[in-house]
Amino acid sequence: MDQILKLNKVSTGFWAVDKVVLAYFTFTTVLLLGWWRQIPDAWFYMAWHVVAIGLLIYQVKRPNRSTWIFRNWYMLFYVASCYKEMAVYIPAVRHTRADRWLANLDYRIWGVHPTVWLERISSRPLTELLQVCYTFFIPVVLLVAALLWRKGLYREFQYYAFLIALGFLVSYVGYFIVPALGPRFLLKHLQHTMLQGMWFFHGMQVTLDRLESVNYDCFPSGHTELTILAWWGSRLVSNRLFKAYFAYTPVLIFATVYLRYHYTVDVLAGAVLAAGLILTAPAIYRKLSKGGLAIGRC
Repeated sequence: MDQILKLNKVSTGFWAVDKVVLAYFTFTTVLLLGWWRQIPDAWFYMAWHVVAIGLLIYQVKRPNRSTWIFRNWYMLFYVASCYKEMAVYIPAVRHTRADRWLANLDYRIWGVHPTVWLERISSRPLTELLQVCYTFFIPVVLLVAALLWRKGLYREFQYYAFLIALGFLVSYVGYFIVPALGPRFLLKHLQHTMLQGMWFFHGMQVTLDRLESVNYDCFPSGHTELTILAWWGSRLVSNRLFKAYFAYTPVLIFATVYLRYHYTVDVLAGAVLAAGLILTAPAIYRKLSKGGLAIGRC
C-alpha cells in the first residue's frame, strides 16, 4: 500500500495499544515520584518517560513519513524498556520476596518440590532441547506479528500487537505485586545435580541471565502467558502455524519448570491470565479503540 495512502488513513486519535502503554507509563511514573530517593538513577528513567510519551503523542497528533512504522511497531521497544525498568523498581519499592510462599504452595500441591523431583528424568539432550525452546520464546511470539505484517493483515496485526503488549504489561504488574526470583535461586541447595546440556545450553543460559539481569519475574509466568497468547494469535496467520504453535506451547511450559525458572503455581497463574485475556481482550480492544481506529481490512 502506498505510504501516502497509509498516512491518510492513520487516525490522529490514540489507538487501544497507545492507551494501554500510556496507562502503564503513568503507573511507573507514580512509582518513580513516590520512591525517587530509593530508585537508582531515577532522573534517567523519568527523562526516558518524558521522551517516550512525548514521542508517542507527537507521532499520534502529527502524522509524518515515520508515523506508519512507528505506530505499528513502537510498542516492541517500549515494552522491552518497561521490563528492564522493573528490575530496578521492584528491589527499590518492594522489600520482601514471595519465593518461599510460592515454593510452599508448590510443595503443598505436589508433596515435593517439582524442580527437584524432575532431576530423575534429567538428561543432556532433553535439557538442550528445552533450553532452546525457552530461549527462542521472544522470536516465537514476534514471528506471528511479522507474518501478519508480511501478509498485509494490518487489522489482525494491530489487534495481536495490542494483545501481546497488554499481556506483557499485565505480567509486569504481577511481578511487582508478587516479587520472586525463582526456584533456581531459592531451592538451589536442594538440587542434587546441575543441569547439563550438550552444545549451546550454557551459552544460552548465560546470555539470558545477562539480558534479563536478576529480575523478579516469576509470578505470573510470562513465558507461559505470552506463549499461549501467541498460540491463540497464530490462528490469524494459518492453520498450519496454529498447529505448530500448539505443539510448541506445552513443551515451552514444561521447560519453565524443568529448567528451574518457575514454580508450577507461576505457570498456573500465567495460563489463567492468558485465558482471561483471550476472553476479555476483544471487548477491551473495541472499547479502547473508540475514537482512534487503526487502519485495517473491513
